[in-house]
Amino acid sequence: MAPTSRPRPLRAALVLLLALAALLVPGTASASGGDDGGATEGASSGGDFAVTVNGRTSNPAAGNEYRLRDTTPTAPIAVRGRHVSFRIDPATLGVYDYSLTGAPDAQRMVTAPTVVFASKVPVLTAAQLRGVRISELRLRDDVLVVIFTTASGGKLKVQSKDAPQGGIFQMEQEFGTAVEYVHTLGAGLYYFVNEYTGKVNFGDGVPADATHQMLLGKDSPQVATKLEQTATTTRWSVASGGRMGGVLGEDSIELSAGATNCTSDCQARNRIQGSVPVPPDPTNPVPIG
Repeated sequence: MAPTSRPRPLRAALVLLLALAALLVPGTASASGGDDGGATEGASSGGDFAVTVNGRTSNPAAGNEYRLRDTTPTAPIAVRGRHVSFRIDPATLGVYDYSLTGAPDAQRMVTAPTVVFASKVPVLTAAQLRGVRISELRLRDDVLVVIFTTASGGKLKVQSKDAPQGGIFQMEQEFGTAVEYVHTLGAGLYYFVNEYTGKVNFGDGVPADATHQMLLGKDSPQVATKLEQTATTTRWSVASGGRMGGVLGEDSIELSAGATNCTSDCQARNRIQGSVPVPPDPTNPVPIG
């Protein structure tokens, strides 16, 4: 049975009290406030990405960087890390089967491989997708950056970090016009309204225990407008130069303001300095709709 909703004044008061408590009481949980550009501070260490392009797998030694430029991908690009795995399909420039591996870690939120997003797909026309190339790919330890270009002059940039939680994924488009993004959650996950913040999160509703933290996340838009929200999907209109990020773990429920509207140098300008309060985990979250 769904829990009884709190009256709005009580909810607002609760959020205020949580914020004050986190600022005044030593030992209260707080999030690091990193951006979601694929390099969040405070995330667990120990990530190690390998990437496969056109049948060739690259995994440089620790501290070294692998670069690839001006290459036409002939098959989906496979990304495999200690904590995260996914595929990028050049036919759509979409990301598929974005998963957490459940590798042992103090910050892990699952204990077995779990598909968090079945897909994150920009809806592009055939003309926009013509002549897809990898303009540049950079891989260093737990950070991957891939920039795709097309014959029409469009550009899509994917950034990811191999970590069990934090701001660890971002997709930014520059096609000169708004592009619709469709996010579809993996099986067993759903969007819900967080009882403590009133914001939309996603997860599987499984409480934390001694083996893992609660699986929680949120879509993180910048210069983007939500078009539709269901229990398992969201549709967004993203301006050229805007982006859709993904935040997992306690950073996804922190009591902070959303990103500002910017279309360049957004990571540096939107980084939160210091810590922000984190409310308790949601209890018995109910799917939207």
